[in-house]
Amino acid sequence: MKLEGKIAVVTGASKGIGAGIAKALAAQGATVVINYASSKQEADAVVGYIQEHGGTAVAVQADMSKSADVTRLFKTVGGEFGTLDILVNNAGVAVFQMIEDLTEEAFHHQFNVNVLGYLLAVREAVKLFDGKGSVINISSILSTDPYLASSVYSATKGAVDTLTFALARELGGKGIRVNSILPGHTNTPLTKGNFDGEFGEKLIAGTPLGRFGEPEDIAPLAVFLASEDSHWVTGESIRASGGVRGVGY
Repeated sequence: MKLEGKIAVVTGASKGIGAGIAKALAAQGATVVINYASSKQEADAVVGYIQEHGGTAVAVQADMSKSADVTRLFKTVGGEFGTLDILVNNAGVAVFQMIEDLTEEAFHHQFNVNVLGYLLAVREAVKLFDGKGSVINISSILSTDPYLASSVYSATKGAVDTLTFALARELGGKGIRVNSILPGHTNTPLTKGNFDGEFGEKLIAGTPLGRFGEPEDIAPLAVFLASEDSHWVTGESIRASGGVRGVGY
């Protein structure tokens, strides 16, 4: 129980990688706040799973792209638990479109959730961290190896990797570590349908471990970064991609 007694917030935790991380943190003893934007039923299901397996979790709604919602989320955490030890920034959106189809709406939506949301969460989390803390930002290998039609999404993840290092330098003196995880081709609701057919076959062929990832492949790395096992690790962007280098096709 590496995280016994710890309080964790996982944003976008109602499904996919966020849900997998939330379950893994709870299995190691953390009390987990399951953030969701609109999927209440799925968030409640994650809470139910954790409770059925002997853990503790609560679901709290907040749109991570809205400052008032983010402030409310962390005020709720402070009021309920008084402190915070772990923040996993996972909430994200992806719109894949060629540049000629780019709209300002799609640009701002992705940057507001994927970048501004992370910064707003850290801003509020540092008020609750007591002497030390771990921030884990979920990025993507697309930050360095973009797909076709992923220019904006990839740019948001490049920004995540940069802000990870910048915040690690800024917050290290407060005992707060900041790292990012770069998942590879992972089966989640966000990627559903993206890996079909010949494209998916090429992605698998370019993955040394020979399959797509699952949320359960990412979660143990988050546990490591949340725990004291990684007490000397900060400012790092760690790939969890099954060995993919380049776009994988």
